[in-house]
Amino acid sequence: MSKTQCDAAGLDKYAVGRLLRNGTWTRVTRCVYDTDPVPVERRRRDDYHDHVRRRAAWIGMLAVPDGIATGVCALALHGLAGLPARLVPEAARPQGKDVAVSDGVVLRRYTPFPVERYRGRRIAALPHALAQALPHLTRDEAVAVLSNALHEGHLDAGGMQRVRELVRGRRGAAAVHGWFGLVEARDASPAETATRLSCIDQGVPPDGQQVTFTSDGVFLGRVDFVWRLPDGRYLVVEIDGRAFHSGAAMLADDSLRQNGLVGTDRLIVLRFPATRSLADGGVGQEIAERLASLHWKPNPLHQAPVTLPLPLPVPLPSSRRRAP
Repeated sequence: MSKTQCDAAGLDKYAVGRLLRNGTWTRVTRCVYDTDPVPVERRRRDDYHDHVRRRAAWIGMLAVPDGIATGVCALALHGLAGLPARLVPEAARPQGKDVAVSDGVVLRRYTPFPVERYRGRRIAALPHALAQALPHLTRDEAVAVLSNALHEGHLDAGGMQRVRELVRGRRGAAAVHGWFGLVEARDASPAETATRLSCIDQGVPPDGQQVTFTSDGVFLGRVDFVWRLPDGRYLVVEIDGRAFHSGAAMLADDSLRQNGLVGTDRLIVLRFPATRSLADGGVGQEIAERLASLHWKPNPLHQAPVTLPLPLPVPLPSSRRRAP
């Protein structure tokens, strides 16, 4: 909450002071208060990281009079995935007007750009927010954000071209333009983007992505990444993210799906937690080492379902076999 909002709610400086002293509110920066008494680092919620990013965006908008969320803060409010875990609050003023801002808040000075309404405030329209943010992101973050924008339908090919045009001429644009060729709409999560880029860096780009396997017309599963091996088998890599692979029902479904896939004896399945894929590039190195031991050579797959032979029958335990 900002001081302006406090004034509108009839809370004078003495009332605000009491709320601060008893710990009900905390001062975030000059004239901006957090009304949640639980410290940020101790909050427990499924969308914790998104909550922290949105909080940073609101701090920027509230700390800057008439503040417009820009760059990464605007992207957080647009709901894009792949952003850094912690954002520096940033905002711009209409027509680029200068104003004194609090410590820890960045005032951006951009030429006029389109805005959208967001809960009574204004944020940069998505293509412009992307162009503002990309030069301040790492390669992996930028590719993850752009891939997410395509995957979720926030942008189409024309919109992506528009972002490229808007980036041109900005500081750091040369590096950013080299990243657009790595964007992939089939990346279903930032963890998948990180895995794919790690594999590319290791010289083992996937032969297929989001590939469906069937056997005698029966759906076995759709997998994240596939490499076709010289002996007719396939190396499959699955990235397990909390949002999509948690809970007893989901774990049971994953087990059934994996059992159906490996039951054909034609697939080698590797699974990695999303946290590890996002943490470092070690996943790509491990996959590359496994592929080297299997004598893999690049052999891209088309997107049609891959048909496997019928699974081999699973023998019953000896105690359950019928007597001769």
